[in-house]
Amino acid sequence: MLQIKNLSKFYGNRLVLQDLTLHIRPGEVYGLLGPNGAGKTTTINILCNLLSPDSGEITINNQPISKATKKLLGVATQENLLYKSLSCEENLNFFARIYGLSGQERREQVRATLKAVKLADRAKCPVETLSGGMQRRLNIAAALVHYPKLLILDEPTTGLDIEARYEIWELIKRLKNQGMTILLTTHLLEEAERLCQRIGILKNGKIIAEGSLEQLRKRIPAQDIIIVQTPEEDDAIARASKYGFTYRRYGNDIAFWLPKHLELKEIIACFDGIPIDSISRQAVRLEHIYVEVTK
Repeated sequence: MLQIKNLSKFYGNRLVLQDLTLHIRPGEVYGLLGPNGAGKTTTINILCNLLSPDSGEITINNQPISKATKKLLGVATQENLLYKSLSCEENLNFFARIYGLSGQERREQVRATLKAVKLADRAKCPVETLSGGMQRRLNIAAALVHYPKLLILDEPTTGLDIEARYEIWELIKRLKNQGMTILLTTHLLEEAERLCQRIGILKNGKIIAEGSLEQLRKRIPAQDIIIVQTPEEDDAIARASKYGFTYRRYGNDIAFWLPKHLELKEIIACFDGIPIDSISRQAVRLEHIYVEVTK
């Protein structure tokens, strides 16, 4: 659906994208992750034909990127681009006209899109009367009203409470099940874990790791990760090294990578004689992978 080859972009003398290459398959949710300044927004602006790359090739649905490919894209930005005094229906009618829909086709598509985001019963309600989660769903609806081939969701759950976040996640799952191709940018690693079939981690303008979550887990040679709380951290780290446990620190937590699965009593025995307040076991998660490849 989307093919990016050797994309580069300079801002003055600063290289923002360097030979960026990625491929998004039809019908998948692809997560593009990376720290601020990694190049995510620049990539999206180039896809939308708002910026020109200095080199590289982009095709969307086998068409080279151009003004004509704008209609193949739907973009839901981080901030809601809605007219709050207008109703949900009026907002979608406005965006549908921008995309060239008219007459009966526009009216039918507006109704279908409101139904898809579960706002059909709010069609006549002004946007300002909606909850934050509803407004975010309507913002996504504005990107869907022309039924694009590729939907770009830029930080779709930023600032939402957990219930509203779950609503957006369910919407994304439904769209995926309907065959929509989605490019998702997010700083919420749990969001990427739950929703994305493949993930690309962007740093300094290039992909430094890519694959399914299972493929990315192979970047960390550990069967389990244990978090240890102890007043004698140095002793715990020294003891763990004797057993071949790799030491990492995640925030204030001391963590050890276990090269093989051990029963809890075996893990406790490894720290015999060291005062331990707690030991918890975790599977290798995206946050561990992300920290490892971007550090």
